[in-house]
Amino acid sequence: MKIAVVGATGLVGRLILQLLEERNFPVDDLIPVASKNSLGESITFKGKDYSVVSVEEAVKLIPDIALFSAGGSISLEWAPKFAESGSKVIDNSSAWRMDPHKKLIVPEVNADSLKKDDMIIANPNCSTIQMVVAIGPLHKKYNIKRLIISTYQSVSGTGKNAVDQLKKERTNDDVEKVYPHKIYQNLLPHCDIFEEAGYTKEEIKLINETRKILNDNSIKITSTAVRVPIEICHGESINLEFHNKFEIEDVVEVLNSSPGLKVIDDVNNDLYPMPISAANKDDVYVGRIRRDNSVENGLNLWVVADNLRKGAATNTIQIAETLLEKNLL
Repeated sequence: MKIAVVGATGLVGRLILQLLEERNFPVDDLIPVASKNSLGESITFKGKDYSVVSVEEAVKLIPDIALFSAGGSISLEWAPKFAESGSKVIDNSSAWRMDPHKKLIVPEVNADSLKKDDMIIANPNCSTIQMVVAIGPLHKKYNIKRLIISTYQSVSGTGKNAVDQLKKERTNDDVEKVYPHKIYQNLLPHCDIFEEAGYTKEEIKLINETRKILNDNSIKITSTAVRVPIEICHGESINLEFHNKFEIEDVVEVLNSSPGLKVIDDVNNDLYPMPISAANKDDVYVGRIRRDNSVENGLNLWVVADNLRKGAATNTIQIAETLLEKNLL
């Protein structure tokens, strides 16, 4: 199978290449694509060297699947051109997520909605992905009425320059700031730009993408997204109110039996999900499972996942694997 990775030299692009190899995805021919600054660079994949090519050249090669992780403007311009040539596109940017004609896919939750004529498939926002893996099976059984989300998001969600800012601030080195304030030993209630009604773009993504993936616009959702001074993994405090009654034991059983989830919830032994144990893993970890007694049918969860893997690269490849398994290529 011929696979193009658009944005192959970036943080997520490099991880996509690593995971394609780790997961033994059937790649017969690799087309690494990057900006003009990287053209001609050599990338080693499965022991073979491949030269980085331009996006213009890549589209002419008609890959079976093009995995995009190069930003929204590149996706808006080039994803349709790949699709028109017959390539399936899986896009990591926000460009197509809320397009009513494009699927927004988390395989554990809504893979069944994929069809053969879906030529451009959107990968959700990192914080949305890990949340819906946890709440998706609960919504099916108990029907979510209201959702309150508070996220604690690592700097790698912003990109390599943000990771550099954190590292250099730790050692008091001069650094060009990505954030409007220092991030080391600080918290910023400011993920992405501020938009209408005082919400950030990240907070709006959490609201809109969740409704689209769960296919339910009736869910009342509010969110607060906070940037925290760690390099990898996002944590989320999730408060749910259901229409249906539940028992905690049943909730734990649902979560334990759901794909892509691992329950770590033994507070008597100080066991709960943490970034330090979720980093470099593909699963979503859930714990601190407890009833919210302030409201009828209320539940609290704490969810942690690697934002670069499950929140981006892993989910992208899982979509490609789903297309292959369902003969949708």
